[in-house]
Amino acid sequence: MGIALPQFLLDIDGASGGILLLWIVGVCILLPLVIAVIYLSRSSKYTGNYVMHHTLYTYYHLMKPSLAPSKVMEVFIKAAEYGEIPVRRTDTEPLQKLFLLVRSELNLDLKNIKQEQAKFWKQHPAMVKTELLIQAQLTRESAALSPGLLGDFKHVLELAPRLLEELMKMALVPRNAQGHGWLRPAVGVAELSQCIIQAVPLSARKTIGGSTEGIAPFLQLPHFNEAVVKKIARKKVRTFQELRDMTLDERAELLTLVAGFSSTEVQDVERVLEMMPSLTVEVTCETGGEEGIQEGDLVTVHAWVTLERTNGLVGALPHAPYYPFQKEENFWFLLAEPTSNNVWFSQKVNFMDEAAAITAASKAIEETMEGSGADVKETSRAVREAVEKVRAGSRLVLGKFLAPPEGNYSLVCHCVCDSWIGCDKKVNLKVKVLKRTRAGTRGGAAAEEAVMDDGIEEEEEIEEEEDYESEYSEDEADKLDTKKKSVANGKVTAKGSSSEGSGSDEE
Repeated sequence: MGIALPQFLLDIDGASGGILLLWIVGVCILLPLVIAVIYLSRSSKYTGNYVMHHTLYTYYHLMKPSLAPSKVMEVFIKAAEYGEIPVRRTDTEPLQKLFLLVRSELNLDLKNIKQEQAKFWKQHPAMVKTELLIQAQLTRESAALSPGLLGDFKHVLELAPRLLEELMKMALVPRNAQGHGWLRPAVGVAELSQCIIQAVPLSARKTIGGSTEGIAPFLQLPHFNEAVVKKIARKKVRTFQELRDMTLDERAELLTLVAGFSSTEVQDVERVLEMMPSLTVEVTCETGGEEGIQEGDLVTVHAWVTLERTNGLVGALPHAPYYPFQKEENFWFLLAEPTSNNVWFSQKVNFMDEAAAITAASKAIEETMEGSGADVKETSRAVREAVEKVRAGSRLVLGKFLAPPEGNYSLVCHCVCDSWIGCDKKVNLKVKVLKRTRAGTRGGAAAEEAVMDDGIEEEEEIEEEEDYESEYSEDEADKLDTKKKSVANGKVTAKGSSSEGSGSDEE
């Protein structure tokens, strides 16, 4: 320090020099160290997506294969971030009032309502507060919140998209030897995300009439409520898709004469309908360079997801007037087998960044074409076509999974949105997996026929050698006779393989 600092700073006896030295040491050395220690201790709790490690651990262990969509909320609110929300004494009365407003949306047994209420309030105070605030969003009761709760309400909603994305990943994380995730909880997470963004209660998704999603899709439209949905249902418009498929004039007449909307309100509805996406999915599963798929093969999933809107846009923010933050719409591509509840392949799809999508699609197509042995012209043409598709509103989904055991599989490609209700797409896909031959070749019959041909050629060669028996000794002739008998018994074939059942796994 004597070398680094001037002499007057080291004069401890002098008042100004000593104070200045202490100030430099404290502000320039100790304070940055304290800040660094605090930052590192806090950042070590979080992942790259700014979600706590403890939250991922909790989500992973609470996720169940049979988790119903109505039960996803119970897992979602267990995030460590929500556990740190302060619960003040002044929050008691406002939370009790909020509980009475949203009680019908909570999973409480009405037959034992007193016991259920007592059980609800015995939970961790932060979890109780979080669930009530989320229910306030779903039921659109945020106006009834006290000023003290309003700040916590916005904090809960701001964290929701990140936590829901990680909860989705925990549902899709490989859980068995085949590397499959779970379909049912994954769909439940997407449905909860849709309801939070659009501020629609989960109870509105119950199947009614011919609609599997209930009245929930209608409630995300301006000026729509349960009474309006009942009115248009009398005119045989029971599903949301039926409303979207109507012409402008037919829909205007329905909303004006039946629902009682004004011309301005009808225009509000039309603007939102023009923003809502419509998806088409083209998907194939194949093994590179082979005609069929055999068990244990590395299967390539190749899909194009195309988004269209009536207003002509591709990337757009969803209409969510009750969600206080900007939210990009994302889609999850899930290739699943519903009967076994297994998700074979999953990938997140986003339509906002076109440049990134072009780069990713060009690279993927180029690697695929080069791997298949295509020349430069074919590769360039394929890349050019992929770029045109991306600019037209399509996104490439490319991935791999291991083929399951032999059999015929009925798969479903789910493309679910995390922001809109009623815009999900399902496509059925049949996949046939063949039994693997012992040699690992394609087509057991063809392989067996090839081996038989090799055996015949071997016998012909041996017969030609019989003409030269006179050149050998008697011992060599005996050996040749032994070899011929072995061939006749099917024990020796070309390339050291048996001619009997060469395409069978059982041998």
